Amino acid sequence: MSTIYTFHQECSALSEAPARTDVVLMYDTSAGTTKRITTDYLAGATSTPVDTTATTLTITAAAHANRTVTISSAAPIAITLPQATGTGNKYRFVVAVAATGTASTIKVANATDVMMGYAFAVTTTSDNGEGFKTTATSDTISMNGTTLGGVVGDIYEIEDVITGKFSVKCFTAPTGTEATPFSATVS
Repeated sequence: MSTIYTFHQECSALSEAPARTDVVLMYDTSAGTTKRITTDYLAGATSTPVDTTATTLTITAAAHANRTVTISSAAPIAITLPQATGTGNKYRFVVAVAATGTASTIKVANATDVMMGYAFAVTTTSDNGEGFKTTATSDTISMNGTTLGGVVGDIYEIEDVITGKFSVKCFTAPTGTEATPFSATVS
């Protein structure tokens, strides 16, 4: 006789999202055994990229955490991050279609959150890199397809590390004279 698990008996009601190391029980019918799978493993199993061609995109943990968002439109896009609360959620953006005209942006959701980190840019005059760092008030990343990055293949990695702060790493290859993509624009 096998053991039957019912989630309503085995787990109390969830009042918050499961921790990365929480365990879910799964019955393997081919082996006739119960397996324990972490929610971290399950999150990796469902981490297919999200593609966007929208002009605005509000990032949510449920739809975008620990996934790659591909930006597939030359038109400017305004991306808004969720509030930084220290969840450890990672948001990764890859430019699939170069930005043109007015800059696309990735910005925080409120006037108190800030970004801390850096951007590496391959220069147009050599194969060397140039670096830019955030300031104490940086809350926006701009991509214009030329001097600020936003060209095909650029990568923007953002992590919700502590309340009020996102860690950012940008890897870009601007097509014009490089400039910092960071600014303080949210009020």
